[in-house]
Amino acid sequence: MNKPPVQTGSVVLSRAGRDEGRLFVVISSLDDEYVLISDGRTHKVEKPKKKKRKHLKLVREPAPEIVTRLLNGSAENHEIRKWLSDKEE
Repeated sequence: MNKPPVQTGSVVLSRAGRDEGRLFVVISSLDDEYVLISDGRTHKVEKPKKKKRKHLKLVREPAPEIVTRLLNGSAENHEIRKWLSDKEE
């Protein structure tokens, strides 16, 4: 069974570590094994957390506007928090 890819802008759930059970947005992909994630609070866009892909579960595919903002480097922490709070409801 093939898992859907975790890509920039995806909303993911952490499945391991201190942040287990918390939602994050994928800020960028480092390689086949690692991505950078942010929640806009403890791990801000300016200093995202490096996380292994295998420890993440895809919750929602990325929306085009989120991907555009992240790729342009113009996404802000309050936007990340809003995107995540929309997904929790």
